[in-house]
Amino acid sequence: MKNQFLPGQRRQWFGAGLLLTLSLLSCTETKTKNVPAPTPPTPTTPVVNEEAREYAQYTELVWKDEFDGGTIDQTKWTHELGASGWGNNELQNYTNSTDNSYLRNGMLVIQAQKQTTGSNAYTSARLITKGKQSFQYGRIDVRAKIPKGKGVWPAIWMLGADIDQNNWPKCGEIDIMELRGSRPTELLSTMHYANSMGVHEYKGTTQNLSEDLSADFHTYSVVRSKNLTRFYLDGSATPYYTYSATDASPFPFNNPFFVILNVAVGGNFDGNPDGSTTFPQQMQVDYVRYYQYK
Repeated sequence: MKNQFLPGQRRQWFGAGLLLTLSLLSCTETKTKNVPAPTPPTPTTPVVNEEAREYAQYTELVWKDEFDGGTIDQTKWTHELGASGWGNNELQNYTNSTDNSYLRNGMLVIQAQKQTTGSNAYTSARLITKGKQSFQYGRIDVRAKIPKGKGVWPAIWMLGADIDQNNWPKCGEIDIMELRGSRPTELLSTMHYANSMGVHEYKGTTQNLSEDLSADFHTYSVVRSKNLTRFYLDGSATPYYTYSATDASPFPFNNPFFVILNVAVGGNFDGNPDGSTTFPQQMQVDYVRYYQYK
């Protein structure tokens, strides 16, 4: 609030006021200003294993499931349940029944069965690590023996762990291994994503092999580094497919992802089973291992 003076009082205080003003000005000019120092930029800390290394350099075992117990480890896996086609017109109902998933002789068995009663013609299982373990940079190996037959659709794959916030395909999808059961010599690896308009796009490869993949166990691997994803079969030193940040924009594949193991039946991928398809069909998984380098 300003001070108010009568005319006579203004003259009496003029000299003192001037002196006080000069004194304050003097103090102002010599006082050290309390100006905060600029905050230095925060250094960017590299994410563990973001640098790309050769396949064999990933030697530090960080997470695994060898499936050696008596039952499926509920601290590592969740059963996704239900039917409704899963967006691909699939025929199976996924259950948590031991008819469809169980451990035997150190293996996880995912079994698709044909039903004689009920509203779904087939049952199977789909196991995920969502909410229990996610994986960012490093190498994932899955050693498995996969089924075949028209309409049988085994898959080893991953989805972005942020799927609840960024729905598919924005979260990204990494198909490490898919097989059309009617073409058991073709190994498919595919990356799914959304373009800048949010529209689903995908890029991948089909490897035409000389052997039937269902005949024996194989190790299916993906190595994820910053802006780079590489796919390997049976520990080969050379990837059979490489996918980089120039292949998608936006690029969701630097985020954490979770693992999915399942056997679907029917749908858009390989069509529905026919008279040549026998059931039950099994995917046997020896292990899932996640490695990083030092």
